[in-house]
Amino acid sequence: MFKHTKAFSGFSVDDTQKAKEFYGEVLGLEVEELDMPGTLRLHIEGGGEILIYTKPNHSPATFTILNFPVQEINKAVDDLTARGVKFKVYDEPNFKTDKKGIFQGGGPKIAWFKDPAGNFLSVLEE
Repeated sequence: MFKHTKAFSGFSVDDTQKAKEFYGEVLGLEVEELDMPGTLRLHIEGGGEILIYTKPNHSPATFTILNFPVQEINKAVDDLTARGVKFKVYDEPNFKTDKKGIFQGGGPKIAWFKDPAGNFLSVLEE
């Protein structure tokens, strides 16, 4: 039934303007304002699209909603940090990141950060 449909994902934020600035200016993605007030569309390489909508009772996602694959995670983390992005540093018994926020304990190297609405995003090394 859905084999040939172009599915897309969406998530909520509490402030469309802050989301537009963050995703467009800080992350450098193509952001389109839609005719529906409080609604944005992210255009992702390869033709993917993600809907962002303002929700009055927004509650940030407690899980990663977007993963951005990168060639060099240290460079990506340094570049985003220079743009004001703060990475989550974990120091738990079975889960630790380095001081930059990069997890290197098995699997891909990955670092988590939040958008202005508190949703979790990540960069991960391919």
